[in-house]
Amino acid sequence: MNVIERFFRDLTDKRIRRCAFTSIDELKSTISDYIEHHNESPAPFVWTAQADKILEKVGRARLALNKLRTD
Repeated sequence: MNVIERFFRDLTDKRIRRCAFTSIDELKSTISDYIEHHNESPAPFVWTAQADKILEKVGRARLALNKLRTD
């Protein structure tokens, strides 16, 4: 999820906040241009966390959430 959030943060910071849009079409065009430029040099996302560690963390989060629901 962090990669997606980072992409939208960059889109917002680098393109959307710098402009004043007079129409929805202009906003769409700006977003499309950003995506095209971003895709010119794509880089794959490489997972660094191990699956078992992720699953352990999810299990702990589920226990904590269930505890909150019962309290």
